Amino acid sequence: MKKLLTQSSMAISFFESVLRSCDDAIITKSLDGRVTSWNPAAERIFGYTEAEMLGQSLLLLFPPDRLNEERFIIEKVMLGELVDHFETVRLRKDGLPIQVSVTISPIRDEHGRVVGASKIARDITEHMQLHEHLQYFKALVESTEDAVISKTPEGIVTSWNAAAERLFGYRTEEMLGQPLLRLLPLDRLHEEDDILAQIRVGQRIQHFETVRQTKAGTLVPVSVSISPIRDAAGRVQGASKIVRDISAQKAMESQLRLTASVFTHANEGIAICDVHGQLIDVNQAFSRITGYARDEVLGKTAQFFRSGRDGPEVLAPLLRDLLEQGHCQGEIWSRRKNGEAYAGLLTVSRVCDPLGQVQNYVALFADVTSIRVQQERLEHIAHFDALTNLPNRLLLSDRLRQAMGQCRRRGQSLAVLYLDLDGFKTINDGHGHDVGDSFLMAVAQHMKQALRETDTLARMGGDEFVAVLSDVGCVESCVQSVERILQACAAPQSVAGVTLQASASIGVTLFPQDDVDADQLLRHADQAMYEAKQSGKNRFHIFDPVQEAALKSRAGSLVELRQALHAEQFELLYQPKVNMRTGAVVGAEALIRWNHPERGLLLPAAFLPLVNGHLLEELLGDWVLERGLRQLSEWQRHGLDLQLSLNVGARQIQRPGFAAHLAACLASYPDVAPSRIELEVLESNALDDIEQVSHIMRDCHQMGVRFAVDDFGTGYSSLTYLRRLPAETLKIDQSFVRDMLDDAEDLAIVQGVISLAQAFRREVVAEGVESLAQGLKLLAMGCELAQGFVIARPMPAADFGPWLQRWQPFEAWTRS
Repeated sequence: MKKLLTQSSMAISFFESVLRSCDDAIITKSLDGRVTSWNPAAERIFGYTEAEMLGQSLLLLFPPDRLNEERFIIEKVMLGELVDHFETVRLRKDGLPIQVSVTISPIRDEHGRVVGASKIARDITEHMQLHEHLQYFKALVESTEDAVISKTPEGIVTSWNAAAERLFGYRTEEMLGQPLLRLLPLDRLHEEDDILAQIRVGQRIQHFETVRQTKAGTLVPVSVSISPIRDAAGRVQGASKIVRDISAQKAMESQLRLTASVFTHANEGIAICDVHGQLIDVNQAFSRITGYARDEVLGKTAQFFRSGRDGPEVLAPLLRDLLEQGHCQGEIWSRRKNGEAYAGLLTVSRVCDPLGQVQNYVALFADVTSIRVQQERLEHIAHFDALTNLPNRLLLSDRLRQAMGQCRRRGQSLAVLYLDLDGFKTINDGHGHDVGDSFLMAVAQHMKQALRETDTLARMGGDEFVAVLSDVGCVESCVQSVERILQACAAPQSVAGVTLQASASIGVTLFPQDDVDADQLLRHADQAMYEAKQSGKNRFHIFDPVQEAALKSRAGSLVELRQALHAEQFELLYQPKVNMRTGAVVGAEALIRWNHPERGLLLPAAFLPLVNGHLLEELLGDWVLERGLRQLSEWQRHGLDLQLSLNVGARQIQRPGFAAHLAACLASYPDVAPSRIELEVLESNALDDIEQVSHIMRDCHQMGVRFAVDDFGTGYSSLTYLRRLPAETLKIDQSFVRDMLDDAEDLAIVQGVISLAQAFRREVVAEGVESLAQGLKLLAMGCELAQGFVIARPMPAADFGPWLQRWQPFEAWTRS
């Protein structure tokens, strides 16, 4: 008895081992379809663990359209029948369908009653896919018009398609296992030995022209291509052969030889050459197309007619086909007698004698210049902008990818510049689309002249352009190129008798420092362009991949800014404005700074762009207005009577009720005279909606508040807008003042702004004055008011009074 128990235990252990190691899913279930056992293979195939499936309905694996199969299976099992190799579809845990082969057997108790079922499921998905692929390739082979044959290295046929049956007359069963020598005429038997020798060493035979014999005994001219068939280890196991019937082609060549005497009347140009390529005869159409009389070209070669437009990459394949196949066809450019280039559709065939020796070459060609010109025009339209004739987005994308590949190979860098013209909409709306188009063409030409021949300038649409600068070297070199383009965009353009001017906001990204694909490079450059435009326009911004993560988390930055506002981390610094000629301090400008707890004192450019278009822009603007009024009130209590300039943002001034809010702020500080408040608006912001801003400014004027246009000259600078904008003061942007002693264009802009201010009876203030020489030059041009480092840097309010006591006017200025 003990021995029997031991044997039973060993048997149970054996069968458990089989269940665990089997590659097929082995599952048992009760008659109500609930799982009672689930082996590891079932886990691998269906994705469910044993714990997940025990006690669960097996219907969990069934697709909705297969649920009826379970009833069919249970009925078979209840009758004690075996369901053998039933192919169906089941669902994995991840929802993916798999194809399985299922065998189901009834489970009986000791009395022979059916109490359950055992199920063996095999995953045949890969097998079915391979079968489908095999059927697909078989259909390709069977549907081709060329005979496709495979054979062993000894030349025994292993496959024979329908086209082979049609071409040679042998059925598949007649050829399988037979030597391919059956198709070779007696005088061609040596060819099979040569072919097999080349195949055994892995060589390919392409477009080999020969003759083969059909079942009926007729000879068929064919073109043969043969490739070796290799196993997984790379050993040659046989060869595949593609045979094409070229009877029609050969008949055509024969017909050409027979009808050569009447070729004169053909519409196509026909030329007959000797074996050396020298012309021995031409027809009338040849003379009509080329302009050469027959006697002028006899003895000449094809080189005589070459236009130089086709390089070796066009001519070499034609010559190779002619030498290897006996004919070639292609489109080439030639030159007429009058020097005009023309496109010809050329077909050249060699003419052989009955022994196969070349006797002549016959060339037929048709003048397809009009078709080619039309095709080139369509291709040009597809790849170039219709207005500026610059590459369009499609061609730019191709060139950018090529340039990126070249950079990788040569270890170079390139820059992608995304340009948007500032103020073009105003020009387009004010002067009409025709003038706007002409202006765009003029600016595009100026930009193109500022680039190198190796660079690409493309128009993306509207007033947006992209430049790709190849091999930019260092960042400083790139910056110089960008500044040249900025100057080109800002140059005045004379269009339809009107002088127009705009500027550009440019975003720059460098590759491979910004190591992304071409589309992402363009998006990054576009993003940087937006930053440049938000920073005041007429400038550029370089995309920084390192800071990109921070830029993407703008929401977090806005939260930090809001917290900084509540934590009183912002402060106002004050920079004096003086009359250089009299030395009088006429006012100050309040400039916001952020005392960041980790990064120190931050300038506005580090945080204001983050709030553009956000509610925080208004909150910060309101804070500046309230804090400025508070400081002005405090100064007045200490006897300091100054005019204070406060900057207001575009969103702040254009929001509904701005004038009412300003009035409420002034009412909170009744000791502050409204005339002591000057609100500075950026030229670009003011001019985005001139009508709305003008209306708001007039409402504020009624309270006594003054206005200044900040950074004048960097935006649109239209005389019409200047006349309609009710601002008392123009502030010359520091970028022009800084270089005016060295840059004639900047000096001309400064002089122009001063002249405009005088003509329109406006005050003018020069920003960024950093030297006595700059001040003297400004005084000579009629500008007396200035602020800048040579006078004083921005300072805390507590330092302003002591500075005022120490201030001594510059004698060089007061004597001028």
